[in-house]
Amino acid sequence: MIPSRFLFKGMRSHRGMMAWAFFLAVSIAFAPPIAAQASPRPAAPKTSEAPASPKLVVVLVVDQMRGDYVDKFLGQWTGGLKRLVKEGAWFRDAAYPYAPTETCVGHATIATGAFPSTHGIIANEWWNRTAPGKEKNKRCTEWYALTPEDQAHKVTNILYSEKEDQQLEGGDSAWRLQVPSFADELLFQGSGDSRSVTFSLKARAAIMLAGHRSNAVTWFDDMRGAWETSSDYGTKSFIGSYVRAHPVSLAYGKTWSPTLNDSEYLYPRQATGAVPPKGWEASLAFPHPLRGRAAGTGPDDAFYSQWEASPYADAYLTKLAETAVDEMELGKRSGTDYLGVAYSTLDHVGHAFGPRSWEVQDILVRLDQDLGELFSHLDSKVGRQNYIVVLTADHGVVPIPEDSKAAGEDAGWVYRPEVKEVATRALVSTGFAKEGEEIIAAINGNDIYFAAGFYDRLKLNTEAMQAVIHALKEIPGVAEVYGAEELASHPGSLSPTFRAESTGYFAGRSGDLFLVPKAYWAFASWRKKDVKLTGTVHGTPYYYDQHVPVLLMGFGIQPGQYFEPITPADIAPTFAALCGITLAPRDGHVLSEVLLKPFAAQSFRAARRKLHQ
Repeated sequence: MIPSRFLFKGMRSHRGMMAWAFFLAVSIAFAPPIAAQASPRPAAPKTSEAPASPKLVVVLVVDQMRGDYVDKFLGQWTGGLKRLVKEGAWFRDAAYPYAPTETCVGHATIATGAFPSTHGIIANEWWNRTAPGKEKNKRCTEWYALTPEDQAHKVTNILYSEKEDQQLEGGDSAWRLQVPSFADELLFQGSGDSRSVTFSLKARAAIMLAGHRSNAVTWFDDMRGAWETSSDYGTKSFIGSYVRAHPVSLAYGKTWSPTLNDSEYLYPRQATGAVPPKGWEASLAFPHPLRGRAAGTGPDDAFYSQWEASPYADAYLTKLAETAVDEMELGKRSGTDYLGVAYSTLDHVGHAFGPRSWEVQDILVRLDQDLGELFSHLDSKVGRQNYIVVLTADHGVVPIPEDSKAAGEDAGWVYRPEVKEVATRALVSTGFAKEGEEIIAAINGNDIYFAAGFYDRLKLNTEAMQAVIHALKEIPGVAEVYGAEELASHPGSLSPTFRAESTGYFAGRSGDLFLVPKAYWAFASWRKKDVKLTGTVHGTPYYYDQHVPVLLMGFGIQPGQYFEPITPADIAPTFAALCGITLAPRDGHVLSEVLLKPFAAQSFRAARRKLHQ
């Protein structure tokens, strides 16, 4: 029936009356019988419903993979990396917004959806100054007792040795991580049917990717040539069985040769400024034999370092991941499972040979094939649309300074021993300190840690503070110097480098003064006159260190290329939205633009409910 307000409005003219008469006639002619209107519609045929959440979340982190590697090398990939780009969502402008672009920091950010100023992991190691008289450098995952609570939570590492598991001195855990990871919340908030497992060559990568709780966390001990876990996570019999049946020592005597034709490599065969990994001193260019020290006759610590810096390590991690999928039946239960694999080989290779090298290009070609195998395994065992996978990196890398300099760039090294000497001389010259007095306790990354009590005094002495800052700025390659009190305020509108340093600052762990290098300059732990220890490093607030790939594929993901600026801290909130998990503190946001419409609406409703709570 037509509402009277529309009928009378249309009858205000003769033309309106004629139009409504025609409309009524057509409506009556085509209207179904009353009986037909009353009969119910037949029920729609039932279809198999897709799961409300992914059955398996897979996080792949390629240590030191710069974002531009995808653009440079995509044409040579045919396996898993190519599939991620072709079938997934590629975020072209993903970057970390902070300065301490290091392994432990990046993995903590990916895992928690928070930045260092929130999760508290500010470096691979930092100066522990909370115990007067016992200050020393501590690894980010190293367990040590500072409080009765620490002592009550004693951690020891466990070695998967040849015959039986072996307790080791010391331990590693996520004890210093200040917030739960996505995997922690998945295990805690779920029905109890979820599983979490991570693998890496590095303890800090495997542990931070997992968080505080996990069913299995495993890493490689390159001194012993064996695999480890810790008492925080416990052992898994299938891992022990696998690594005993497939010891890394079997790779002794292999040779890593180029995969591609010579003409397919983009850069010179021997990278300018390269310093090869331990044991490869006599072999700066391909091929690279894995035979340990020159005089060695069997596997030694040099061989295990060589193995870590070869494609055989990535292939081994892939097999471990596939074994975990099978043995733990990941993706087969009612809950959502979690698999994290941190591929560390590219970092070992990149530090030695730099980003413009055959080795970096070749590692990615090999990894592309490994990931193709992994995805095929997941397709078969979990189901192509039942899992979601992300591939990203913990940081990028600085071009080798000697290589940049040869190309005409203003580039070089800032030597930490020189930084310490310059700062000390400046403070002695003002009378603030005495000759020979130990003023600077440590320099980690670009953080300067003063000896106990010195910085508190220095802040009260304007002349001495200005003298040391001026002297540090005169060091070649230093762009800026900031104080802890400046960064602690976390102001909003700042220069990009100031904002990056502030986002990476965590009171009590970060240093007292912070040096910002000029672009294309890097920090060196050795003196200028000493033998160079590495080809290049990372850990600066510049885009080549911050820009990383973020590639999402599978459950709930809309394929395509996306140019919105994002950070890897957005990964965990996106997974949480898809899995119905709440992250407590978070600095990232849900990547709703990449979610298929039903999942985007689900994410929006969840956010709206949270807003009104």
